[in-house]
Amino acid sequence: MTHDPVSANPLFGNPLQTRADATKALGDLFNPLLPYFSEGGARVRLDGAGAHFDRAAADLEGFARPLWGLAPLAAGGGDFAHWELYRRGLANGTDPEHPDYWGAVNSTDQRMVELAAIGFAMRLIPQLVWEPLEQKAKDNLAAYLKHARQFNYADNNWKFFRVLVDLGLEECGVEFDRTLTDKYLEELDGFYIADGWYRDGNIRRIDHYIPFAMHFYGLIYAKLARGDEKRVAAYKERAVAFAKDIRHWFDEDGGTLAFGRSLTYRFACGGFWGALAFADLEALPWSEIKGQYMRHLRWWADKPIAHGNGVLSIGFGYPNLFMSESYNSAGSPYWALKAFLPLALGKEHPFWAAAEAPAVVDEKPVPLKHPGMVMMHTKGNVVALSSGQQNWQMRAGVEKYSKFVYASRYGFSVEVDERAYNMGAFDGVLAFSDDGRHYRMRESNEVAQIAGDTLYAQWKPWSDVTVETWLIPANPWHIRVHRITTPRPLHATEGGFAIARADLNADTLTEAAGRAVAQSASDISAIVDLGGQREGRAHKAFPNTNLIVAKTLVPQLRGDIAVGTTVLVTAAMALPAGEDADAALARVPAAPDIAALEALFAREGVDVSAILVPERF
Repeated sequence: MTHDPVSANPLFGNPLQTRADATKALGDLFNPLLPYFSEGGARVRLDGAGAHFDRAAADLEGFARPLWGLAPLAAGGGDFAHWELYRRGLANGTDPEHPDYWGAVNSTDQRMVELAAIGFAMRLIPQLVWEPLEQKAKDNLAAYLKHARQFNYADNNWKFFRVLVDLGLEECGVEFDRTLTDKYLEELDGFYIADGWYRDGNIRRIDHYIPFAMHFYGLIYAKLARGDEKRVAAYKERAVAFAKDIRHWFDEDGGTLAFGRSLTYRFACGGFWGALAFADLEALPWSEIKGQYMRHLRWWADKPIAHGNGVLSIGFGYPNLFMSESYNSAGSPYWALKAFLPLALGKEHPFWAAAEAPAVVDEKPVPLKHPGMVMMHTKGNVVALSSGQQNWQMRAGVEKYSKFVYASRYGFSVEVDERAYNMGAFDGVLAFSDDGRHYRMRESNEVAQIAGDTLYAQWKPWSDVTVETWLIPANPWHIRVHRITTPRPLHATEGGFAIARADLNADTLTEAAGRAVAQSASDISAIVDLGGQREGRAHKAFPNTNLIVAKTLVPQLRGDIAVGTTVLVTAAMALPAGEDADAALARVPAAPDIAALEALFAREGVDVSAILVPERF
């Protein structure tokens, strides 16, 4: 019998419609971890792959991250049979004399991240994780947390980790220096932009860390803090504004925009909706919040996201180390359990009692100035035209932040061989080569502006080559206009959306002058040269490059770029196969007038918020 990797997904077969379904999902996700707990209970080692931090910190990660779901479960009256295991782990992990000791924090350290979950559990369920401990274990745990919190945390969402530890220490009656808490709360406010949007530090990226970190922790603080009414009110006010925008990062089926780093945390992306419930904040009607939350969990239930033993893999739609970050260990995906925060609420809470409402799907483009995006809803998908963000610090940061377009249904691809220009996926990218072997694509922007629902960027693939790009919605298509000025000849490849490739070459591929179309049983992806200068290619990309499916087809346009100034005009779209897709193929949008675009930005262009900090190398 052939093994179906989807069936190893602990969410598979769960209808995920009720609080009871969510409770079962959490248990099913946790149980595969039990064989991997150390005898002392403090370490969970799931495989031999490494991260940039030491093995003890990785083992702590495997131990602590499930607490993001387990603590709310217990707070809401749910049963969990292994609290004694966790108490043993807390005692032994903080005992310098025990083999399971996690090691001391002596600088910015991954342990700081994981201790936040322990602080959260101490605040939420002290009767289970603190009060039953022997005095020696309490002393060791308190001393460990107090020692760690005195060091500088990373200058981003990490600052909330000290705050969460402090909530736990306060609840358990442990004295500590509260000025450090206040300092970080003030510095976190410095990351706030406007209209509900933050940056994750003073950097040019505004990604899923805003909903599943900045707002997530802020809403926990809003619920659990004592005596900080002004800040609590501000956190809630910001979350209300943010909800109206971030709902457009989710499609009608519950899929979220595949964009940015740390996507291996998977359904943590829906944690914001659960955090609104936890904070009793009806930022949108409860029925809409409930729908966003449950649909997102259901979206994950039919994907091969776990190994055969039921342990969540590093990856997104399937196991994939190519897309991982250097800080992803085998335990990292369990930040996904942050999605179970609303289990702290009883079934009578209006969030759980509400009937799900459908997603709010706007037929018109939705401009988002702060992340530099224009959102378009299409069938079963949300598309983001994007300019203004960058990330050079993370692996594949260029692909994660600097493509022209991202989507929930089609994800994006990461390149796996920088010396194989002819094999690049280049979905959502204009790539150049000056030697036929190596390549350059957009990594950063010198200028990034938005005017209405149109984006403009100026960028340099080399210091002597300048590209200006306009991105224009034409739902379900989008149009890209590129004006390229180069002192030497180049070759260019531009890609559309990547779609799943069938086995046995059971797909229909069209390659022609100025046009390429890839059609599978489920989807159609097309790219058209509105200037007619380039050749079409339906490219079979390297396997395991796309985030959502392991084998893909990418329609591309390819051609030479002469010395001087060249203008390329491209239309691209992807839709589920069917009448709508066939009709869209027959209605390719017309090329826009560049002079009109220039006049629009001269009149209305404003800087994208994401770019308004200095570059960091």
